[in-house]
Amino acid sequence: SKKMNASINSAQAAANKKVTPQKETIQYDDFAKLDMRVGTIIEAEKMPKADKLLVLKVDTGIDVRTIVSGIAESFKAEEIIGKKVTVLVNLAPRALRGVESQGMILMTENAEGKLVFVNPDTSAMLSASGVANGAMIN
Repeated sequence: SKKMNASINSAQAAANKKVTPQKETIQYDDFAKLDMRVGTIIEAEKMPKADKLLVLKVDTGIDVRTIVSGIAESFKAEEIIGKKVTVLVNLAPRALRGVESQGMILMTENAEGKLVFVNPDTSAMLSASGVANGAMIN
């Protein structure tokens, strides 16, 4: 079928694509320092005079925080409002173009090289109640 051939071609393209080499090995204690939570994007706007940046308000379950993300070339602000995302909440704040970013949204690339969210919604399908904001990822 066409759908199966497209799936096979996509898998072949992914296999042919160069994989980024693994970074240095870390200890479990290093990993345990990362505080990753489920959050929801509740506001998003393009940062003025910055082609790649969106300024997001994200409900992390702990609080609502501002996160500046370099995803504007891949996503329109209005299309990601309400999106469940994975957030690194304990990253040290950093000013980007004068706006303090208070975390990081986790992203990856699909087989076509398109930026996609590391998405907690997949696991939510296993539960009628879904995954709550603030749920820890470990």
